[in-house]
Amino acid sequence: MEEFHKVRRLPPYVFEEVNRKKAAARARGVDIIDLGMGNPDLPTPSFVVDKLCEAIRDPRTHRYSASKGIAGLRRAQAGYYERRFGVKLNHDTQVVATLGSKEGFANMAQAITAPGDVVLCPNPTYPIHAFGFLMTGGTIRSIPAKPDEEFLRAVDRAVRHSIPKPIAIVLNFPANPTAYLADLDFYREIVDFARKHEIILLSDLAYSEIYFGDFQPPSVLQVPGAMDVAVEFTSMSKTFSMPGWRVGFAVGNERLIAALARVKSYLDYGAFTPIQVAATAALNAGDAAVAEVRDVYRHRRDVLVDSFARAGWSVPAPEATMFAWVPIPQAYREMGSLEFSKLLIEKADVAVAPGIGFGEHGDDYVRIALVENEHRIRQAARNIKRFLASEADAGQKVVTAG
Repeated sequence: MEEFHKVRRLPPYVFEEVNRKKAAARARGVDIIDLGMGNPDLPTPSFVVDKLCEAIRDPRTHRYSASKGIAGLRRAQAGYYERRFGVKLNHDTQVVATLGSKEGFANMAQAITAPGDVVLCPNPTYPIHAFGFLMTGGTIRSIPAKPDEEFLRAVDRAVRHSIPKPIAIVLNFPANPTAYLADLDFYREIVDFARKHEIILLSDLAYSEIYFGDFQPPSVLQVPGAMDVAVEFTSMSKTFSMPGWRVGFAVGNERLIAALARVKSYLDYGAFTPIQVAATAALNAGDAAVAEVRDVYRHRRDVLVDSFARAGWSVPAPEATMFAWVPIPQAYREMGSLEFSKLLIEKADVAVAPGIGFGEHGDDYVRIALVENEHRIRQAARNIKRFLASEADAGQKVVTAG
């Protein structure tokens, strides 16, 4: 039977190949250290769980909720933006609560995209940034992932040579998977460009609070005039270790937020009200909890970089996010990231995410997630050290025999 049109437009989900191999190994009783999916292992702060339990006892919260989010949650998100970025938002017209940033991004793509519309998207990047538009009939044109002069030149070339003209540019800093950071100077240039050419900016800021140095990742909405063209997406999944709760936000340009809210009103009734009440409590009182999460990831990052270096695999230290974007060891680069990732499961009992899953320009890399504790990260390093040593010995034996 022929596949449905929208399904045909999606390439094979390469992560599934790794997941199948991982599941098969675990079924055999193998202890796989999973550094692949960015699925936080830290518990949600206890005060957030307590607020959920309190709210859930009120039967009034068991009814349908508000698709765009309860007013208190939208006020809390506006308060966060004012505290953190100095950006003032109208909670009624410039904030929508979403079922995670992924759902918000996909529904925004559905709201603004007509068949054949061109969208400029970094490569490599988080898959929904491209596939959200592909599923709506849009066309993706790849641009570099690093926020530098080449990024800006590529955007300029795309606008001059694309027919039709691009409708939107996707931004994602701190970036998943590359951990690239953007500063306000970069945002000023891209905002000026977008306003001049009447192009929408869609900024994914899901990792705004997971940073490890003195530099605090800014919001594109801090730039004067950004509100004319930009919408920004954030998530509570990593910041508050709430991935399964599915709470995120879209904020910014009123016309775009209204379009998203209208699409959502046809598709869902919003998250369960007690979840929204607990998320409100987290945003209003959770700065200390966020700092603790950040410290855990910083320490894990340092352990990863140090232990993998000792194992013979150099890991560039990310300045933000919960991911390291790591070049495949030179001896294995020709096999590509998918085959190398499968080899690591088979030979080292370690799962990572193949870079090809984030775009063809990621195929020389794998993404390593900081979702295991320090002991498990060190164990992964020991496993990899044995794997690299055994492969080197095998190669040496072949050379000697030859």
